Amino acid sequence: MPKALITGITGQDGSYLAELLLQKGYEVIGVVRRTSHDSCQRIEHLISDITVVAADLLDQHSLTSVVGDCKPDEVYNLAAQSFVPTSWQQPVLTGEFTALGVTRLLEAVRLAHPAARFYQASSSEMFGRVRQTPQDESTAFYPRSPYGVAKVYGHWITVNYRESYDLYTVSGILFNHESPRRGLEFVTRKISAAVARIKLGLAQELRIGNLDAKRDWGFAGDYVESIWRMLQQPEPTDYVVGTGVAHSVREVVQLAFGHAGLDWEKYVTIDPAFVRPAEVDVLLANPAKAKEELGWEPTVSFEELIRMMVDSDLKRLGKSQ
Repeated sequence: MPKALITGITGQDGSYLAELLLQKGYEVIGVVRRTSHDSCQRIEHLISDITVVAADLLDQHSLTSVVGDCKPDEVYNLAAQSFVPTSWQQPVLTGEFTALGVTRLLEAVRLAHPAARFYQASSSEMFGRVRQTPQDESTAFYPRSPYGVAKVYGHWITVNYRESYDLYTVSGILFNHESPRRGLEFVTRKISAAVARIKLGLAQELRIGNLDAKRDWGFAGDYVESIWRMLQQPEPTDYVVGTGVAHSVREVVQLAFGHAGLDWEKYVTIDPAFVRPAEVDVLLANPAKAKEELGWEPTVSFEELIRMMVDSDLKRLGKSQ
């Protein structure tokens, strides 16, 4: 039975990846930060099937101990401070988790179990003010937020450990991937939750920022399959993962409200407070390498994804009434 260690297992991607690995017969060990409250909502249904251990990306010793004790075949680093707006409010903390945290986990692997294969969750936000469209593995980075800058560091330190220590380390440059498990602060989930609240009479308005920003959106459940496939390749290399199609925030709004039978223009207010200090206008993946080498393609369309999220929030909020 192969063994996988997942940081960020309580997040959207971590929960889907844990499900996938369990289906494939893995022993799954999830790393969580020790807190005074329960943060395992997304993996409650998996608790009896996985092992949860405490460690922290800010603490080198705890990471080295966990890797040394578990000796996993595969390590998936999905943990980060991943909400872009927060990275302007807490840039140093974002750097500690999202940049230096990668180095600490790589060091833990190098020192305690260098045979492990290591995955780093890189981000399309690294491309920022894009130098070419669409973006592929050779596109230059130009991050436009402290989060994007931290992700660039995490990406290159992963490459550096691969080349310096002959470790099997890869980065997946994943474009925006969403699901009903997405955090409520992220724009797609903010929209789907607001639609549900308005439809159920719990709210009258959605305040939002830039409707014209475009992203390459896919389903997180699809994307974790690409993550796993990256670590099954004979040689470590990095991959861009996305759908190859971009949609605007306006399209998300129109589709979400329309699915609930609502006229979005009656409820949506543009609020400058939600506009980024440095905007990223368009992110669009060229996933040709992932398609060719990993045999990966998305199975859930943009339209299906948004409808899925609205339906999930309607069901969730309907039950709570």
